[in-house]
Amino acid sequence: MKKLLFSILLTVVGIFFVANFVNAQSQNCDNPSALDLDQLEKCLDQLNEAKSQSEKATKPLEEQVNAIQKRVNFIEKDLVVKEKNINESYKNLEKQQQILYTTIRDYYIKSYYNSPLLLLLSSNSVSELTQTLEYQKVATDRDKAIITNIVISITNLEQRQKELESEKIEIVVVKEKLDKVVLEAKTYQASLSSQIAKISARQQEILAQRLASLNIPRSASTGMSGCVDDRDKDPGFSPRFAFFTYGVPNRTGLNQYGANGRAKAGQNAESILNAYYQSFELKKDYSADININVEGYGGYNIEEYVKRIYEMPESWEMEALKAQAIAARSYALSYTNNGAGSICTTQSCQVFKPDPKGGRWEQAVNETKGWVMVSGGNPVKAWYSSTHGGYIFSTSEIGWSDTSWTKHATDTTSGSAGGFSELTSNAYDKDSPWFYCDWGSRASYNKTAWLKSSEIADIANIILLAKADSSTAEHLYQTDKPNPAGTETWNEDKVKQELKNRNITPFNNVSSVSISADFGSGRTSTVNISGDGSGFSVSGSEFKDWFNLRAPANIQIVGPLYNIEQR
Repeated sequence: MKKLLFSILLTVVGIFFVANFVNAQSQNCDNPSALDLDQLEKCLDQLNEAKSQSEKATKPLEEQVNAIQKRVNFIEKDLVVKEKNINESYKNLEKQQQILYTTIRDYYIKSYYNSPLLLLLSSNSVSELTQTLEYQKVATDRDKAIITNIVISITNLEQRQKELESEKIEIVVVKEKLDKVVLEAKTYQASLSSQIAKISARQQEILAQRLASLNIPRSASTGMSGCVDDRDKDPGFSPRFAFFTYGVPNRTGLNQYGANGRAKAGQNAESILNAYYQSFELKKDYSADININVEGYGGYNIEEYVKRIYEMPESWEMEALKAQAIAARSYALSYTNNGAGSICTTQSCQVFKPDPKGGRWEQAVNETKGWVMVSGGNPVKAWYSSTHGGYIFSTSEIGWSDTSWTKHATDTTSGSAGGFSELTSNAYDKDSPWFYCDWGSRASYNKTAWLKSSEIADIANIILLAKADSSTAEHLYQTDKPNPAGTETWNEDKVKQELKNRNITPFNNVSSVSISADFGSGRTSTVNISGDGSGFSVSGSEFKDWFNLRAPANIQIVGPLYNIEQR
């Protein structure tokens, strides 16, 4: 037990050592809102380094804690067995005590009546005396042995009882210390991750602003062009590279183009909804008397409100229209808390116009009157977007709060995708103009999103530089826009020189870029870059972030799954 307590002490010391190291390293990072980008970047590096060191330092400690926990559990179980055995021994001792008392009495009686003088006087012969003495000696030795064994048993039992009580006290202390170690480790890791997440969110504001500038259409019925497929457009240079994203950013809930693809394949509205949502009940008699307050237009009965939703072309398949009507009705009721609040008229909520859409859309609304998706009796916020790019994500996967009715799935005819080619051929939303796009463009180069080899080399170089020296990050934004940090943006030549200053060979040109993807999760996992510099690989998410910060004009990668086109 003392060894166990010593192990606990070592673990506590290890945890406190790591925690104190982190506190010393990140003591100036408690208030991110007061820091500039350079300070934020340094704090983020400190925290990530601390977290990395913590994970390395605490891994053997965690293993030791687990081993100690197993040992504690074993000792607890062993103490229960010991206590049970001792209790049984005490029960048996009650019988042995009666034997002890009887044996002691008999021993003294025999000692009196069997004295040598009495035996000599009462014996008829020497032979008889000898036999009697031998018999009495055996009886006396037996009584002595019985008395001795019972006394030893009593003594041992009392000692075992004392040891048990002592061990029970020690195990309580050990468990309290162990619980404290585990709690401190978890609290420390949680606080460190929280600090990192908080600072990262601040840095992501720039990326969010760039993404918003694209005005990506969410509704399938919009007239916005969104993106153009540049694969057949010649920008006037070669080699050229473009990054094509699958779908639009918010890949949760109903996939409008996917719903139409499923309807064409013969699926009805209920099957379509089950493909995009989970853990819900389709209630078909929900109250039609609820009024929805529309910002700027006043109140509308829920059914009249849905007839004025312009989210899906009315020429589409009827079952797709019905699925959309149910999703729009459920969304409005959930968004307004059954009419208690109000709802906007843009695609930030859902597109509303004061005049009824009429036609086949109104038919779909009428045929699904009162049909609402509910969970726990309440309407679910049935999000939807035009194009998911072959995958359905839960809300937690796109950075929103987790919800029980959203899901992760592969939105293809087979329910899986083994590669880009299979995804493109089998995705239910493959007919969408936004299914496979290179987003953004610039006025030059035939208004395309194609990039030169030297521009890809520059993006590779800023990633190398940022990894080598994170303090340079504020200088690595796109060169054709003002620096968002209010400092100097380094151009291609400056970045190359900074790499050379750090004994890193920069890229001048890139010869090839390859993509690896996880087709189970629907994400690009790795980007591999080769050229006249040292070839290297970077995670798909990290490359996307740096690309979006550095690429010219408004050219961007807009989702987690993307591919490279090279000409």
